[in-house]
Amino acid sequence: MPLAWFCSDLHGHIDRYDKLWKRLRQMPPDVLLLGGDLLPGGSALRHVHNPRYNDFVHDFLAKGFSKVRRELAERYPLVLLIMGNDDPRFHESSLIEAGAGGLWTVLHERKLDALGYSFYGYPYVNPTPFMLKDWERWDVSRFVDVGAVPPTEGMRTVPADPRQTDWHTIRRDLDALADDDLERAVFLFHAPPYNTPLDRAALDGMMVDFAPLDVHVGSIAIAEFIEKRQPRVTLHGHIHEAVRLTGQWHITTGRTHSFGAAHDGPELALVAFSLDSPDNAARELL
Repeated sequence: MPLAWFCSDLHGHIDRYDKLWKRLRQMPPDVLLLGGDLLPGGSALRHVHNPRYNDFVHDFLAKGFSKVRRELAERYPLVLLIMGNDDPRFHESSLIEAGAGGLWTVLHERKLDALGYSFYGYPYVNPTPFMLKDWERWDVSRFVDVGAVPPTEGMRTVPADPRQTDWHTIRRDLDALADDDLERAVFLFHAPPYNTPLDRAALDGMMVDFAPLDVHVGSIAIAEFIEKRQPRVTLHGHIHEAVRLTGQWHITTGRTHSFGAAHDGPELALVAFSLDSPDNAARELL
């Protein structure tokens, strides 16, 4: 019964990574999945402004995971990760380079077969109010919610193909990514599915130009995909306050188990589940 751990939205907080590495040393899983927004940004960036971490990926992440791998040896887990909308794509090449040799695998729009399951990674989110657009896509059409900035606007740290930024949608991407049979598939998303407890934002009563904001801010395409295709497990982050507001981090849609690991407190949220029996999942705050 392969054991999986899922974390998301660590945002470069050193204490959260230290907690994760400590727990890995104590009882490593078979696979560790990291769901994006892994790098410092905003206030977290101030905590790594010292000579040791000029390059957060190589000087901190890679060194930390390398130390854990040396200590665990053959018990070191398979580590799969994606970036999130707050992670500048400029660092993608560094993540790929640092993970080479088995430290981790960047699973962007890829499938990896391991442990008797198929793991898929998809980092893009539907349009947000934020200006960094490296990991944003139109959702099901070129419509954006009130208050959101289209993915064709804002800024990018890496040039993007206009054919993708102008016309690609999350719906189209997922249709191209997924195989026919998803009974043993695990999807690592950053965005949560729309109109669920996992995408509930603290936007109650807020308006932009006299138009009310939707308190559900997840992806319609991802919600449709889960309902129609029924993968075994889907993993989500992005909306930090969702679990606090709804009290739910584990939902089911048909046979699909969906877990949320974003957290708006100081702790590290860790979701542990068996790939064979995801209904017995547990969430812990460290």
